[in-house]
Amino acid sequence: MIGLIRAIGLVLHPRRDCVPVIETITEWARARQTDVFGLASEVVRANGLVKPVTEDELHERADLIVSLGGDGTMLRAFRIGNRIPVLGVNLGRLGFLAEVDVPELGSALNAIDDHRFTVETRSGLCATMGEQDIVAFNDIALVRVPGFGMTEVMLHVEGHPFVEYAADAVVVATPTGSTAYNFAAGGPIVSPRAEGLLVTPAAPHSAFNRALFLSTSEKLALEVMDASGEVALEADGRLMGKVQPGTMIDLTALPGAARVVRLGRTTFYQRTQRKFRLIGSARSDDFLC
Repeated sequence: MIGLIRAIGLVLHPRRDCVPVIETITEWARARQTDVFGLASEVVRANGLVKPVTEDELHERADLIVSLGGDGTMLRAFRIGNRIPVLGVNLGRLGFLAEVDVPELGSALNAIDDHRFTVETRSGLCATMGEQDIVAFNDIALVRVPGFGMTEVMLHVEGHPFVEYAADAVVVATPTGSTAYNFAAGGPIVSPRAEGLLVTPAAPHSAFNRALFLSTSEKLALEVMDASGEVALEADGRLMGKVQPGTMIDLTALPGAARVVRLGRTTFYQRTQRKFRLIGSARSDDFLC
């Protein structure tokens, strides 16, 4: 059987030392006459092991993207990869998206090259303001600027105003992003297999303070109210700019916008257990005297 991987693209954590892991990848690749590429701005740290390319060249030439870092690096790999399968290699704190730890990397590459893997699709989210489209994979958030008033936002569903939130932030998350800002704001964890969008207020000051889960087929928009304080828009934690009162932001789910390599070694729920230390968590009878 001909190997699947002809070229690997690397996306590196901005601060962690990735050279030992890159050496493992390039040694594996040399033995199989596989090319290894990386972004020119990142691989200056790779001691000449990786061929530098642009973002466009990376997603045009790579069969597989290997993300070296955590969930933030994976999200960046999704943006760069344009639906190329991404293998996440965990270099730090345990995340939800990375599939393998460093000691498992060689066997993971062998499994992929031998076609022994599956691909899990993840939805994205597009925020449209006029002619500007902003894409995220975890969440889009309207966040109050410190020193100003609350973020006041009207949620429109199917073209009709539904509820107004006054909060520190209003977060619209994909199922992938349910474990990120949404979770920190008190929202629910949602299976990545679910299809829908979460709307969750952070530190709400309004009478209605609950999260909502809407179908991807429902038209969703956020309107920044005239009485709102100064608001910033974030996409996956990246500041995208300020939003003026009266602005209407249309939000659209993007099914299958990212593809994650899975080797069947852990499930989403096992990763969630480990991340939140749910194994052995306290039971109600532990508190009985």
